[in-house]
Amino acid sequence: MAGRFAQRPTRTTVRGGHAGVPAGAGAGIPRQAAAPRVRRWVPDGPLDLGLVLGPLRRGPADPAFRATADGSVWRACRTPAGPGTLRVRAYGGEVLGEAWGPGAEWLLDRLPEWLGAADEPEAFVPRHRLVALARHRRPGLRLTRTGLVLESLIPSVLEQKVTTDEAYRAWRLLVRKFGERAPGPAGAGDRPMYVMPAPRTWALIPSWEWHRAGVDDKRASTILRAVRVAARLEQAVSMPAAEARARLEVVPGVGPWTSAEVVQRSHGAADAVTVGDLHLPGIVGWALAGDRQADDAVMLRLLEPYAGQRHRAVRFILLSGRVPARRAPKMPRVDIGLL
Repeated sequence: MAGRFAQRPTRTTVRGGHAGVPAGAGAGIPRQAAAPRVRRWVPDGPLDLGLVLGPLRRGPADPAFRATADGSVWRACRTPAGPGTLRVRAYGGEVLGEAWGPGAEWLLDRLPEWLGAADEPEAFVPRHRLVALARHRRPGLRLTRTGLVLESLIPSVLEQKVTTDEAYRAWRLLVRKFGERAPGPAGAGDRPMYVMPAPRTWALIPSWEWHRAGVDDKRASTILRAVRVAARLEQAVSMPAAEARARLEVVPGVGPWTSAEVVQRSHGAADAVTVGDLHLPGIVGWALAGDRQADDAVMLRLLEPYAGQRHRAVRFILLSGRVPARRAPKMPRVDIGLL
């Protein structure tokens, strides 16, 4: 994170922040046994892999995301063509993408969009000194567009109204138990990566396994309803972000908070503001107006100068490091698996 102050490890700050890509030798992934498909791409401006792909990470132990010590970012996902693993490295102004599995070609075809080629960072005009400074410090911020809905929808539903630790734990346990090992070297070794389960597999998870993962009936039911119409939801990637959100919100249990979280990743939606968040209004209010008690209405009013780019403005605010000091205990964690 930029700035003098360390971010609190809340879901909001992790979502808007930077997945650190360590430098040095040693990849942390076993050497590949099969040759990957390869694509090279030259971005038209500064590019920070950790900032661009960081929002896809669901916690430091996400089984589908890894940043390794050689500067690579790894992502295992379920594409329309099947499971795939993508490794991305940046050096000398060029990006190298390597992919394994049935979904390899699909991932490489969309590599530029994953790295923000469809984004328009030059359209953003800072209106506050703090935002301008954050933008100056982090010129490599671009908004990813994955073209995948379900892989962002399911973890977003798991994050509804629970602590960050609970949500990340549920995602980690369910993906490791019911997903499949990632294709290529990422799926080997002592710490393999995993591709999230297919829609039918999600639908067949027994109720007690949701319980053991700490997922209550309401969130589990929302996911089950979503995977039953997975094909229709995935079609939303061809729609404008507003129409895609409307389609997502047809699913009972998916509201404005969840739909915004999804299109920020699947569509690279620069204006999709997350409303209904426990921490975000206070952070934005404190950063822009010194108002730690700001609610959604105040937050939206403060973001009006950034119409069309409000999500990007929020990302810069979160990266600025200006967050109000905590004045209350953390939300208690309740493990329903022990009930």
